[in-house]
Amino acid sequence: MPNIKSAKKRVLVTEKKTLENRSVKSALKTQIKKFLAAVEAGDKALAEQLYPETVSAIDSAVSKGILHKNNAANKKAKLAKKLASVAA
Repeated sequence: MPNIKSAKKRVLVTEKKTLENRSVKSALKTQIKKFLAAVEAGDKALAEQLYPETVSAIDSAVSKGILHKNNAANKKAKLAKKLASVAA
């Protein structure tokens, strides 16, 4: 444990931020899993409904600094490709 007051504060702030980041990342993973489940089930209507929500969640994670923008672009491209395969 740190002894200096500012170092103690850093520990508390880091723990708080880690908790918030973890919850956002978990919600993002859940949203992606919902979309992929709809795609696997072949439910085109549900997949088309969930796609914008999923992309929005990914963009939100990027704006909060949880995902890198290139990683997000990669994820969105893969999801778009899966959506196109269901639509075909």
